[in-house]
Order: sequence, then C-alpha cells, then structure tokens
Amino acid sequence: MLLWAALVGLSFPAVGLMGELPPLSLTALRFAIACAGLYLLARRSPAFLPAPRTLPLYALMGLCLAGFFSAMFWAAHHTTALSMATLHVTVPLLAFLLGRGLRVERPGWRLPAILALGAAGALAIAVAEAWQQGGRLAFGSGEAVFFAGCIATALYPVLSRWGLARGVLPESAAVRTFWSLGLGGVLIGLAGLAVEPVARLATMRPLDLALLVYLGLCSSALTFWLMQRATAALTPGVVTAYGYLVPFVSMLLLFARAPERIGWEWLPGSLAVLAAMALLMRRDAATTSAG
Repeated sequence: MLLWAALVGLSFPAVGLMGELPPLSLTALRFAIACAGLYLLARRSPAFLPAPRTLPLYALMGLCLAGFFSAMFWAAHHTTALSMATLHVTVPLLAFLLGRGLRVERPGWRLPAILALGAAGALAIAVAEAWQQGGRLAFGSGEAVFFAGCIATALYPVLSRWGLARGVLPESAAVRTFWSLGLGGVLIGLAGLAVEPVARLATMRPLDLALLVYLGLCSSALTFWLMQRATAALTPGVVTAYGYLVPFVSMLLLFARAPERIGWEWLPGSLAVLAAMALLMRRDAATTSAG
C-alpha cells in the first residue's frame, strides 16, 4: 500500500506534464492500456466471462472511473497537482457517506469523525499552498471539475461492495477491475468520438505517449490490482488510511523542486492527516482484536 500511495501521488504531476489533448479520448486509451495489462491475470479466473446481469453494473462502475480520470486530465491544466492530490483525500469520507446511502457501511460516528479529520488536514494543506501563492485559497473551475470526479471515484468501491454483497459480482478482483475498466473505456470512448476533436490525438508527442502508457499500466491497472490484493491481507480501515499519504507524495515532489517553500504553514494539515491515519490504524487493530 506504500507503493500504491506513491503511484497515485505521482500520477497527478505526470498528468500535468501531458499536452492539452481530448480528455475523454485520453481516458479511453488509458483504460485500453490498463485492460491489456490486466488481461492475462483476469483471464485465468473461471468467472472471466461476465453474466448478462452484471453488465449494467460493470458499465456504471466503469463510468465512475471514466468520470474521475476524464476530470483529472482536464483539471491538470486548470489547477495544480498538489490541489488535485489534496482534493483526492476527501474520497474516503465521500465513499463512507455514499456507502451509508446504499447501506453498505455500518452506522456510527467514530469512522466519519476520523475521516473528517483527514479531510480537514487535506484542506489545511491546500490553505498552506494558497498562503505561499498569495494568501488566498482559490476554488475555481479546475478544482470544481476534479471534485466532481472525486465523487465519481468514491462511488466505485461502494458499487463494487454492493454488487459483492448481493452476489452479482465475482470474487476475482482482477475480473471486476478488467470489465469495469473495459466497459467504461468503451462508453467514454464513444462519448469522445461524439463531442471531442479526436484528430488532436495525432498531435500527441512521444512524451505524451510514454506518460499515457505509464498512467494506464501503473496508475490504473497496477494501483487497482494492488488495492484489491491488499484487501485480502489487510483490513479495510488500514487500506483506507494509506489514501491519506497521497498528498505527501506531491508535497515531497514540490519540496524537491523548491525546498525554500518548506515552512510552518504545512505543519497543521500534515499533523491532522497523520493523526487521522494513526487513528484509523488503531481503530482497525481494535476491531481485529475484538473479532
């Protein structure tokens, strides 16, 4: 999960290095590359071929992922990598709230309070960045679009858990990831053909292509596989806690490029995020001991 956090955190600066290409078409290509990387792993499962009743759920899950990554490609040229990484930390709290709506999360106050603490810490990190850039916290169109994408990606595990609880989805994590990415890629690709200037993909630079392959294999296929694999060895609370490390990866990259920007203003948000992660791990350990 440390590798997962590093890969997710590195994906935000990587997207920012790409040229302004059609985001829907880029997302479809990214999903196609991810499916190519997952095919051999998913094909080994006896439940590889989906039942007809699972296709609508796979399509909806795929659209959730496609919405997030399309928002990520677009927002990369309208906001900063650190702002995107910071907004991404709200995903655990959003997932809990959506899970309560679909009744796949248990009621209680401790977990949402801990997740809210982590989200508050992420907001404080964003305030620290804004302070260094002029003292004003901006929430413009780039941040708004990416936050909508965060809501979409928070819904993805909720739908997956809902499908597993009702016996609609197979147990294989690779199969679930393969078909949700595949159907989502097809649907978002058709939307791209309808509304985007797809011919602009011909202007893709070698760097853009290399970054797209990296994002497809490492930031889509590998990260989802790592997360699903970790859930077999770690409890959900610990897995969720590692998401709070994502903005630290972007912060470390920022400090590596501009070490003079390190200051006390980064401390409150960092401590809040670390405290939330520690509390989540402690809660998970207590739950495991009780079990």
